Amino acid sequence: MKTVGIIGGGQLGMMLAEALKKYNAKVIALDPNPKCSASFVCDEIIESKYDDLDNLIKLAKKVDVITYEFENVPAVALKHLRDNYNIKQGIEPLFDSQNRIREKENAKANGLNPPRFKRILSMDDLVTGLSEIGYPAVYKTTTLGYDGHGQVIIKSEADIKKVEPYLSGEGILEEFIKYDFETSVIVVRSKDQVITFPMGINKHKNGILDLCIVDEQKEIFNKIREAAKNFMIRKDYYGILAIEFFVKGDDFYFNEMAPRPHNSGHYTIEGCNSSQYDALARFLLDMDLVEPKLLQPTIMKNILGFDYENMKKLKADKDIYIHDYYKSEVRHARKMAHVTFTNLKIDEYNLKYKNLFCEEE
Repeated sequence: MKTVGIIGGGQLGMMLAEALKKYNAKVIALDPNPKCSASFVCDEIIESKYDDLDNLIKLAKKVDVITYEFENVPAVALKHLRDNYNIKQGIEPLFDSQNRIREKENAKANGLNPPRFKRILSMDDLVTGLSEIGYPAVYKTTTLGYDGHGQVIIKSEADIKKVEPYLSGEGILEEFIKYDFETSVIVVRSKDQVITFPMGINKHKNGILDLCIVDEQKEIFNKIREAAKNFMIRKDYYGILAIEFFVKGDDFYFNEMAPRPHNSGHYTIEGCNSSQYDALARFLLDMDLVEPKLLQPTIMKNILGFDYENMKKLKADKDIYIHDYYKSEVRHARKMAHVTFTNLKIDEYNLKYKNLFCEEE
């Protein structure tokens, strides 16, 4: 029996632990919260901050292989683990994803097409960048931004002042792509295999994923999957990588990446023959990967705090799967759960379930 260590004990760690358990693995997670989501599944929780090297080493000594479940684990602290223990996917994809400028430069240098961008350190940089990129544009902090945090859409000169609170640190100005839809691809690479999961359309509210709609595969999805596979090979990444893209007509633009399971891939648990968590578990346990296939039209609904009570009005059945993350505190915009609807297309979802949930928050 192998023992897997997960740095991070949120819902992604919980669902990965569930997959690992199916393969009879023992799982230990490190998290500051001893009652984190993963604690309901793991064999042991090490209560610790993510930059506590002593506790990271304690985890490493207890396990055969280590992974991480979110990209803000300090890469500097992980360097010691990489050099002395088994972080099978390495820390390079984590390091590359922790800075938006480094991320965009890597994408551009390795076959992907990001929107035009410029590094921002001052108001002068911002004004110059807007003169080059034009309106609308998006300002983002280069680190720690997620789910819409640290982002400002600049539609005109009047919006420039909204960026001022962020200018004490490094930022990035990006061209605003008026896309047709957003999508994401999940790639898993082992020594001998590279697989990708079926793709869908991602719908957001206030910068946070709301729905992932997975039905018929569009022709452009095949081009995106090949580009993502080639990117992973050129970068010599291993393990799991999720990449978000904007699609406009026949073109697609790199948005961001995450070297971990992804919110948009939750649907794979019931929607595919093998989930993103199964694939990562098999990679970590040195097992052959399974080529993913979509079993039926599937929709994943993200449940934030303001919809948590509404979710409880649903009843689980053979086509409705409720995944509660067992978080002790319900907060307004906190990810609390997700619901997967199988054998369901978006028109049917809108008719049967849309009104159950809050329209705007």
